[in-house]
Amino acid sequence: MPGPLRRLLVPEGMTVPLGCDAVSVPARFGPLLLPRLPRVGCVYADGAHWWWIVPSDSDVALEWPAPSRYATGAVVPDAPDAPGLIHKPDGTLPYTPPIPLYLALCRVTGTTPAWSRPISA
Repeated sequence: MPGPLRRLLVPEGMTVPLGCDAVSVPARFGPLLLPRLPRVGCVYADGAHWWWIVPSDSDVALEWPAPSRYATGAVVPDAPDAPGLIHKPDGTLPYTPPIPLYLALCRVTGTTPAWSRPISA
């Protein structure tokens, strides 16, 4: 039987004018992604995963590389407790820009970005 669905809630005072989804990555990748990003939005963590807040529909035309998971509505499935906030950006927007996050995640997982073409010899 699946566990409860929990939604990541942005901190009080922050706004989500573009909606709110999340990308989860195994916790071991989190510290590798941070220095590769020009801006880091709200990041949540539990023992196994880090969750990055991105604007809604950040999965349109993007296939997020395994082992990441895309969570529409920032809903965390099967979490015994809601992940805790580990990073809050300055300002009122909770978003990590999705394209830099996607590219950084491709880099640390050794995945070729979906829109890249192989280099022909």
